This record gives sequence, C-alpha cells and structure tokens, in this order.
Amino acid sequence: MAGQMTHDDLAMIEYRDDPMLLLLARSEAVNDRSGQMLGSLGCRQTALAGFAAAADRLDEGAAPDVVFLELDGDEGEGLDHLLDRIDQGTRTARFSSIIASPPSLIDVVTARAFHAGVFHLIDPSDEQRRDAVRSLLGGQWASLHDVGKGGPPIKLQQLSEEVGRIATILATLSEHEDDNGLDGAAEDNVSAQQVRNIIRARRLRDQYFGADLFADPAWDMLLDLMAARLEQQRVAVSSLCIAASVPATTALRWIKALTEQGLFVRSADPQDGRRVYIELSETAAAALAAYLRAAQRISSFLA
Repeated sequence: MAGQMTHDDLAMIEYRDDPMLLLLARSEAVNDRSGQMLGSLGCRQTALAGFAAAADRLDEGAAPDVVFLELDGDEGEGLDHLLDRIDQGTRTARFSSIIASPPSLIDVVTARAFHAGVFHLIDPSDEQRRDAVRSLLGGQWASLHDVGKGGPPIKLQQLSEEVGRIATILATLSEHEDDNGLDGAAEDNVSAQQVRNIIRARRLRDQYFGADLFADPAWDMLLDLMAARLEQQRVAVSSLCIAASVPATTALRWIKALTEQGLFVRSADPQDGRRVYIELSETAAAALAAYLRAAQRISSFLA
C-alpha cells in the first residue's frame, strides 16, 4: 500500500496543480466514505489509513494544502502523536487543518491540537465537512457554521472583535476594583450558589423563549468557570462546551478565542496527559467578582 501511495502522490504532483487535500482516518472504510463525500471539491485527494503512518507522512516531503483528520475512535499514543504533528504543522503554516470528531474525543483532541488555526468540527454533517474544506482551500475561512442549528454562520472576524471587546471591558472592571481597594474582597462576598442561580435562571429562560434567541456562549462559560473557581473545581474542555449551551463546534471556537485574549487559561491535568482544564484568568475572575458584587447591591436576586 505504501509503495502504491508514493507512486500516486508523485503522479499527482507532476501532472496536476490543483490544491492537495490529505485525508487521514483509522480505517479504509472511513477513508472511502469520506473520500467519496469530499470528491466533488475539485482538489487532489490522497487518503491514508492508520494514525502512525499518517504522522510519519506529515513529517516527510511537501505538505498538503489541507489536512483533514476524520476521527471515529481513539488510538491512544498513535492519535496523540498525530495530533501533535497537526498542531505543529498548523502553527508553522505548513498546511491548514480540519479535525472532525465525536463529542467523546473533545478533550483528547484539544489537549494537543488547540491552536486557533485548527478547525474543529464536532459531529458535522457531510455538507459542513465540505463547507470547511471549501473555505480553507479558497483562503476564505471567514465563517463558522453552527452544527445542529439553522442560523446564519458566525463570522470569525466578528467573533474575534467581540472577544476583544469583552476582554477590554473585563480589564476595565478589574482595574476599577483595584482602584477602589476591593480586589479580593469582591470575590469573598460572592458565593458559588449565587452564580449557579444565575446560570439556572438563564436555562429557565431558554424553556420559554428558546435557546437560539439568547445564545451568549462567552457569558455562559464565564459564569460556569466562576462558579467552578468558587467551588474549587476544575473544568475540562468538554464540560465547558456543554456549559456554553451552543453546539460544540461553536463553543470550541469561543474557548480558543477567549484563551487567546487571556481571559481563559489552560492547565494540564496532572493525572491525565490527554486532558486539559480551562480556568479563568485572574483578571477575568476579578472583573466577574466586581460585577457580581455590584449586582448584589441592586438586586435581591443575588443575595
């Protein structure tokens, strides 16, 4: 198989100049199914089954334009090695990358391939797979389609601007607390139960108006991490995606953006090298505590 693949690759490099998509999967069956699904995109495709061989392939020769990793299961260290290569190749702009996976592999994937340039798809439809490849091949990865919702796509530039605005506001709140000598005291006067009450009220709102109308993943995740901080609990990436109350694909983009802006901090799980936790930065925690303490003064809802 390896010899035949090398011959095919050389032939495509010599006679065609279409964009190259390298499709990676654990099995020939997944390769065949995904290859047929992506076959209408007008790009050269080379498929490779087996994660160990795939990692070696990414270290050799000319890089493809897009690496598409289709996950239907775990291969332990073999998958970890491959994810490291994909993250590294994306960081150094050797290629663009897409990872499609089930929800059960969110923590495994994000522990190693967390770079903002890695396009994560969670349980995507075939059309969402094709849209992602089209965007990357066309150099127009400008939008993010929610998986499981029929609303308009989120513009990534818009997301970045919104997260930047949130970061600026929280930094201002934090500085205001420092100026008034309330740093630390504000957090001491806020309980996890109060924050959980706000979260429950937000979910109750969804029952009457629908979740789409008030989707606000950044705020939902900030609240969940604040409650966890007060409870001295740690939150895995997969759990934070659930707290965001939006499709996991969308939640992951927000988590990455908020981490890049310094509002979230990643920390390794000392007991499990295949999982990372997300925490609030000190600035974000101080700002949230300041907001919650101020809200207490005007509403008995938080008392």
